[in-house]
Amino acid sequence: MVVVNTRTLAARPTGVQRYTLALLQQFGLRVRRLGPAKPRQGAMGHLWEQLVLPAKVGGELLWSPGMTGPLRVRKQVVTIHDLAPLDHPEWVKRRFGAWYRWLVPKLIHKVRHVIAVSEFTKERILAATGVGPEKITVVPNGVDESFAPQGDEEIQHVRRSLGIPSGRYILSLGTLAPRKNLPRLLQAWNAVQATLDKDIWLVVAGGMGERIIFPDMPLGSLPPRVHLTGYVNDDDLPSLYSGAIALVYPSLYEGFGLPVLEAMACGTPVITSNQSALPEVAGQACVLVDPYDGDAIADAIGRMVTDPVLHRDLAQAGPPQAQPFTWQRAAEMTWQVLQDSDDHS
Repeated sequence: MVVVNTRTLAARPTGVQRYTLALLQQFGLRVRRLGPAKPRQGAMGHLWEQLVLPAKVGGELLWSPGMTGPLRVRKQVVTIHDLAPLDHPEWVKRRFGAWYRWLVPKLIHKVRHVIAVSEFTKERILAATGVGPEKITVVPNGVDESFAPQGDEEIQHVRRSLGIPSGRYILSLGTLAPRKNLPRLLQAWNAVQATLDKDIWLVVAGGMGERIIFPDMPLGSLPPRVHLTGYVNDDDLPSLYSGAIALVYPSLYEGFGLPVLEAMACGTPVITSNQSALPEVAGQACVLVDPYDGDAIADAIGRMVTDPVLHRDLAQAGPPQAQPFTWQRAAEMTWQVLQDSDDHS
């Protein structure tokens, strides 16, 4: 039986946790979960992972789906979502970044196999560690079946529960972390909002990043017609996407970029970055912008609101782009990697 390292599930569900939970649901009773008896985050979580977890694994194969794992366990597969702490140490707190820069390359060399969630992440691993490409298998993330166009009643209910002041809004989704590029998005919105109808708002959905990971990110005074929802539960996301004029996701760096596909699956047009894994995920079914160019972001928002043909074409192109990305496919590919690694002598 495969043992799954569930240490990261102590944190509130965002990208890595949603990935882990989705695949655990697919695997069911084929795996055994191992996590701390009490939720442990930060240094205590890493200590448990390095010192306690190895003794509990026994001789079974360990799958660590959350970027880190115990160095003492060679019979292990680790999933790497991105190398942001190595590529951009300025985005994370010093101690967190130093730990990841020390641990992750060593772990990648020691384990039997590595799963990368995109070709971009695979290329970054190859460049940063020098391991052979045969040690890495790309397994893209999936989109849950609940992400589909929602009815007016569901959209209105979520809008009211989140206090969104208008039925016409541009949506930005993601943890309020530096790489999400929120200050530049707000500058772009400030430039374009005066040219749009007065009932169109920018809705920024997402909780503050973990303080142990990210430095505090002051947003300053907000431009007109910006609504912050805070953290949004997964159950509300399909309706939040479906009610939006468009999703704008100008992230500076993503190992995958799941919100892009989730919005597309809901029939919501997408504006996203031409950097990192985002073009790989979004394909031709979106507007790609330079995330460092605030004017380009502003122009794309304006076009999405005022060009009905562009809006219609992207709304129609989104669901077919998202359709091949399923958690069932991700689980099947992951299980094959785990089986091959377990058989490896």
